[in-house]
Amino acid sequence: MTAIIEVPFSTLVQQPRETVARLERSSGRRLKLERRDGNDLILESAERAEAKDDAFRVAGSLFFHLIQNDEGARAVQLALPSVFPWVRFLPTEDVRAFLVELTDTIHACADLGNIAALMPVISAWQSTAEIYSDRDLRNVATAELDSTDYGAVPDP
Repeated sequence: MTAIIEVPFSTLVQQPRETVARLERSSGRRLKLERRDGNDLILESAERAEAKDDAFRVAGSLFFHLIQNDEGARAVQLALPSVFPWVRFLPTEDVRAFLVELTDTIHACADLGNIAALMPVISAWQSTAEIYSDRDLRNVATAELDSTDYGAVPDP
């Protein structure tokens, strides 16, 4: 992966031409704009961003359609432990469920052009694998609950 050049946001504001020239000279064709009072931003050309969106859409569709037949699903499922080593702790039926949810989510995210929903799916399944990997965690997670009513849960 190409190293990303980091530039204070104020440099873009104060020296826009020089900053854009720096973007165009950079090997990754992106700059990370560091902000003191907010999240950092990534600056890249619209053409490059659109090309990445298109590539993600193609990859999402490819994986989605690949698992629609047994042979393709088996190939992808065999590759999962190389990409997500923690799937080894999941029961076989859960590995398949993770694969289906993962590819469905990738496909839907690609269609929307927004990948925000992808990492929560992966994180949730990784947490499930962690519970399966640790007997103490699994015992706590599967213990019978008492019937105590602690009242309404406040809104976050």
